[in-house]
Amino acid sequence: MNDEWFQFAKEVKKMYGKDFVPLHEPTFDNLEICNVTDCIQTGWVSSVGKYVDQFERDLAEYTGVKRAVAVVNGTAALQIALKIAGVQADDEVFMPALTFIATANAATYLGAIPHFVDVSTETLGLDPFKLDKHIQSIGVMKDNQLVNKSTGRIIRAVVPMHTFGHPVDLDPLLDVCQKYNLILVEDAAESLGSYYKGKHTGGFGRTAALSFNGNKIITTGGGGAILTNDEALADYAKHITTTAKVPHSWEFNHDEIGYNYRMPNINAALGCAQLQKLDGFIASKRTLTQKYVNMLMNNKDAKLFVENPNTKSNYWLQTLQLKTGVNRDTVVQKLNNAGVMARPIWIPLNTLDIFQMCPSGDLSVTYKLQKEIINIPSSPIKFSE
Repeated sequence: MNDEWFQFAKEVKKMYGKDFVPLHEPTFDNLEICNVTDCIQTGWVSSVGKYVDQFERDLAEYTGVKRAVAVVNGTAALQIALKIAGVQADDEVFMPALTFIATANAATYLGAIPHFVDVSTETLGLDPFKLDKHIQSIGVMKDNQLVNKSTGRIIRAVVPMHTFGHPVDLDPLLDVCQKYNLILVEDAAESLGSYYKGKHTGGFGRTAALSFNGNKIITTGGGGAILTNDEALADYAKHITTTAKVPHSWEFNHDEIGYNYRMPNINAALGCAQLQKLDGFIASKRTLTQKYVNMLMNNKDAKLFVENPNTKSNYWLQTLQLKTGVNRDTVVQKLNNAGVMARPIWIPLNTLDIFQMCPSGDLSVTYKLQKEIINIPSSPIKFSE
């Protein structure tokens, strides 16, 4: 296997100093240990404690939104972000077919129906221009609501997902939302630290969701957060994710069906420490990006996907885009066999049995990219100056 992928894998292992390089692993030091130890020693390990409040304040400040509400995972965050934004049972929700399954699951939990649309080769995320064209063919406005002519259902919202940290083209998407009275709810699970025209992702929609899973750019072990600039929606999110319990010193009175979704303090303790290091992680990832660009300069099979003008990506997962005719699975197998973890992008959600009955538009770009996209090791490294 003495080909260019073997040589590439050799360079990656040398760069990381490992015989096997995982896709993305968390980075911890004494700061995380001190925070978690403090939780254990004081006994504040569950969903009440100083670190939960601090993490929410720090997240809101970092992302530039008014409020952040910390919850148990990114899927729960997106479910609640959709709910408080106004998505109801039997509504349709536009979303990319090329996304992690959580995007569709979150809507389905509310009884809503995913409506799959295509993505852009420029961003890897939802294509606002193709969405507009699709709406013109399948939609009609009735009483200031967009209705699917085929199903008769209201299309309530659109959920862009900022794929691997690369922001969607948000300005034209906002225009589409305004034109058709659609609610924008951002799936920013992968894009903490990413910006569109100088504004942090997650601050454009009525609500947004972040994820802090173990493989994300910062982690709380498991965790997520709802972002919003609406104080009332934030208060509501906090209420229903705390079992909708009416505040009282001892009585257990609940005023609606709620969710036990609040983030535990011990997880938030990790998050507070991780968030302090986020800028350093991103700086490392940007250096890593340039390293990969240089490594692939003469590669005849692939190029590295890089950020678009007017955006700043956190480069959560480094992304290879294979050239036409190159077999994706062969490259994935070669890299993994050589000790460098690589994985293909997700299977288009509309092709899964559980979502095959959902409406969808033309997905030609989705099918093309699904054959071309590979993620490669992306963990931050301490590069020497």
